Amino acid sequence: MLTRIEIGLQDSIRDVQGENVARKIRNELGLAIDRVRLIKVYTVSGLSGEEIDRVVELGALHDPVLHIPSMSPLARDFDWIIEVGFRPGVTDNEGKTARESLATVLDLDETRKQRVAVYTATQYLLEGDLSREAVEHIAKDLLANELIQRFQFTSMEDWRQSPGFPAQAARVTGQASDRVEIIPLADMDDQGLMELSRSRTLALSLKEMRLLKAHFTDVKTIEERRKHGLPANPTDAELECLAQTWSEHCKHKIFNATIDYTDAEKGRRTTITSLYKTYVQGSTQTLRERMGDDDFCLSVFKDNAGVIRFDESTNVCIKVETHNSPSALDPYGGALTGIVGVNRDPMGTGMGANLLCNTDVFCFASPFYDKEIPPRLLHPRRVLEGVREGVEHGGNKSGIPTVNGAILFDDRYLGKPLVFCGTIGTMPKTIKGKPSEDKKALPGDKIVMTGGRIGKDGIHGATFSSEELHEGSPATAVQIGDPITQRKMYDFLMRARDLGLYNAITDNGAGGLSSSVGEMAQDCGGCDMDLKLAPLKYDGLDPWEILISEAQERMTLAVPPNNLDRFLSLAREMDVEATVLGEFQDSGVFHVRYGDRIVCHMDMEFLHDGAPRMELSAVWKRPDLPQSITIDPATIGDHAAFLEDMLARPNICSKEYVIRQYDHEVQGGSVIKPLVGDELDGPGDAGVIRPVLGSNKGLVISNGICPKYSDLDTYWMMANCIDEAIRNAVAVGADIRHMAGVDNFCWCDPVQSEKTPDGEYKLAQLVRANQALAHFCMGYGVPCISGKDSMKNDYTGGTTKISIPPTVLFSVMGVIPDITKCQTSDFKAPDELIYILGLTRAELGGSELCSLLGIKGGQVPQVDLIPARTRYLSLFQAIQQGYITSCHDLSDGGLGVAAAEMAIGGRIGAQIDLNRVPTQGSPLSPVELLYSESASRLLVTVKPEHRTRFERCFASQPLAWIGQTVPGRELSFFQNDKALFTSRIEYLTKAWKSTLDF
Repeated sequence: MLTRIEIGLQDSIRDVQGENVARKIRNELGLAIDRVRLIKVYTVSGLSGEEIDRVVELGALHDPVLHIPSMSPLARDFDWIIEVGFRPGVTDNEGKTARESLATVLDLDETRKQRVAVYTATQYLLEGDLSREAVEHIAKDLLANELIQRFQFTSMEDWRQSPGFPAQAARVTGQASDRVEIIPLADMDDQGLMELSRSRTLALSLKEMRLLKAHFTDVKTIEERRKHGLPANPTDAELECLAQTWSEHCKHKIFNATIDYTDAEKGRRTTITSLYKTYVQGSTQTLRERMGDDDFCLSVFKDNAGVIRFDESTNVCIKVETHNSPSALDPYGGALTGIVGVNRDPMGTGMGANLLCNTDVFCFASPFYDKEIPPRLLHPRRVLEGVREGVEHGGNKSGIPTVNGAILFDDRYLGKPLVFCGTIGTMPKTIKGKPSEDKKALPGDKIVMTGGRIGKDGIHGATFSSEELHEGSPATAVQIGDPITQRKMYDFLMRARDLGLYNAITDNGAGGLSSSVGEMAQDCGGCDMDLKLAPLKYDGLDPWEILISEAQERMTLAVPPNNLDRFLSLAREMDVEATVLGEFQDSGVFHVRYGDRIVCHMDMEFLHDGAPRMELSAVWKRPDLPQSITIDPATIGDHAAFLEDMLARPNICSKEYVIRQYDHEVQGGSVIKPLVGDELDGPGDAGVIRPVLGSNKGLVISNGICPKYSDLDTYWMMANCIDEAIRNAVAVGADIRHMAGVDNFCWCDPVQSEKTPDGEYKLAQLVRANQALAHFCMGYGVPCISGKDSMKNDYTGGTTKISIPPTVLFSVMGVIPDITKCQTSDFKAPDELIYILGLTRAELGGSELCSLLGIKGGQVPQVDLIPARTRYLSLFQAIQQGYITSCHDLSDGGLGVAAAEMAIGGRIGAQIDLNRVPTQGSPLSPVELLYSESASRLLVTVKPEHRTRFERCFASQPLAWIGQTVPGRELSFFQNDKALFTSRIEYLTKAWKSTLDF
């Protein structure tokens, strides 16, 4: 029996959600509309009429003070009505929560509960003079994402004749199918192999497909399979499992490729056996050897997150992931699973970490983009809103503070937005007397899956993310997260951890059970798993879908048999589903069944190490852009107005609109918030949090990201990323000697092909970025402890190809010995001295100034490593001694923007003499002094009485006293003893805050 229950607001209650939708229709779609009202629809199956009456009577689905419930249509007084709901197979979190509520209210036993299903939809009642085409535009381009949602609409006239929409067909949680398809690899030629790869979204190359064919036609393989009653050809589950394991997403094939690299500029040719092992892992290994007994790294590049020592009793770990492809198709669902997914990485690190805080960085096309949108892509404003909301819901509902982040804009991110989500966790130094960072599944341990159920959402997530986005990208790759289910699982796992009930744990991330069980089985050498035991969201899943589904909120554990009863009992007590799926073995085989039927029987070595190494070529030749540029002063015009224009740039302006919607206070450990200053609306350089409440020792989280320099030279792009992240951290008081980094590479396709004729150049850009990473991490003494790469960030649709600019996010986690000495960027008081640390050069290449003026070329900022490190160590000592009252890094927009931001934060004026700014090279113009983005520079304020001791900290280093803070609210710049211009802080603030004031 299907029953529709509609919930509407009482007439006296203001429909705030409806008003928000109406505002979006006007602002985002440019359509005139008078009013929008909302009605919530619940379609319930599995309950009797009496039980439905009871549900309504008890208010299980509504608030009697605010709402009116009805089992007949509530809609009236509208011009058009649109109903939006999820498509079959897509996770409906609200429906799931409603089902739990009904089961509780009606006191249903587990058997009855499993027969109940609830599906949700939303009706939008539109009032206004709208055409049918306009209503369809609203439905398609604002209210519904057709990948995961269905919609239907009608006019008031048609509604009167036949009120109501048909109820969505409900599907009760049930059984899987035992369908197993045999894939005839042996009979396929090259064309057939590639068609198979494309049709099943395997994302495998011809070389890889040929190797699979050779493996399954090998006499030894055939004989081994015959022993187990298997045909020579692989099953669909085996093929899908291999594709997932060998995917670019999981195997990082480009980073591990053999690369023939030619530097045409220097006339050098070298062979790189692996970018990862040579530069990323290699630099960290070298650094750790140098550190000796001072090595604070505990677990690097071998687990879900990197782990370092925080203090004598606590370790901290960090992981940053990307969820780019899913966020392009469904911004809300993609970003939500991005944040809750990366939460599971620390949860699955070592024996499990407590979740401390989140960090998020987003890259979008302009939200004001006004050109035609290519097929399958969404408008950047809609992507921004969806991603913002997804991360908000994922983080806030999980009770984890978001303490740091950034948002960048470049119209090339139209093809694929970048959604970086990171999580930091804490771990006790030891658990049950063993190091908390160590874990290992042992033969005989039970395979236990905990948390959410398995569905079709997330099918092909790993392989889908390993190829470019295109018009045929599968909707099933998008997952929908449920932070409430995950929170319950997390609380349970932390208790199980402290009780020592399991030997190993990992996340069911990319590849689902195929990945988690397959990776854990490497510890002991094999496994035997029965997919028929796996709990499902609904019936109809084939075994291969159960195996590789990336449906969310799931972890896999290795539980010793003697602890199994206690583990399962604790799970029941805490209302977390936990299911035994098999056991880990030392058989050397990844063995998977569906009941008695074998669906997967593969050699562990071939599964994990059988993928062929890619062989690629890269050629570096500097872009044909002018190295020297001249700025005509006439293009600047009014200096005060120009500074306001700079502050309003999307990459510089305030991101308060987004920040305010993220909870950065929950758990009570936040020290430096994302916004600082007199009115708590100035920019913070980094987030600081207290991992151990009651202790004054803190943890800093910062990031550096500079894709704008990639068009000139990715070597210096990478150098600036590292320098910016470290500079932000030391600006608030971190010690560069106890700091670790995380690298996240997001690249356009760097493999030469017909579709990518410039692949050798793009790969050379990647090589140069890795060379810089090794150089500057070792030079600064900041080891990389974790990282990730995403290598196919392109879009193709018809004749349109959009590639992102080569992008690296470098995140830093560092220790602050005393949080009471932390600094923020806002001016604190009048009559304090303003100093600039570091040299300014004519480095305008890739700057916000050149972007505003439409100028290409110029000298990209270069990082002078040794003086910069010395400066950062001296700054740490000066902060520890209490000589500094405020500190801010100079980055986007240079000195002019940095000074304005400090004045905005403190609402305090300043006078700055450009003649005093220390420079290098030929004399700089006022524009170069104001807006050059030379690296490693900071602005600080110092009380006059500390001047001598402060300057002594920086003896023989480039710094200069360039001005002072003043009473009043004006920022003035002087040159040659004359006022160049004066800006009122209220105007600067308005310019800085208005761009994204949606």
